[in-house]
Amino acid sequence: MYAIIATGGKQYKVAEGDVIRVEKLNAETGSEITFDQVLAVSGETFRAGADAAGATVTATVTGQGRGKKVIVYKYKRKTGYHKKNGHRQAYTQVKIDKINA
Repeated sequence: MYAIIATGGKQYKVAEGDVIRVEKLNAETGSEITFDQVLAVSGETFRAGADAAGATVTATVTGQGRGKKVIVYKYKRKTGYHKKNGHRQAYTQVKIDKINA
């Protein structure tokens, strides 16, 4: 059984026991969170849209962190303009406990 959830402007295909990294959530490590924006659930029958509106996915927060550094380099020729910037995106790691269809 799997579900497609939406969080942080992205969609994730998850199954029970999966560990995924989502955009940063304000939750303590070890706390339980519920994703209520479930787009589709597949078990014996596939449910999507209004049929999956009441479905939820329960997960446990396993950690917070920051991703690898991405270098952003801006350059304009002939003007001497150079700008180097780095960015590390914050994430929350969650373990999917249960899909409530």
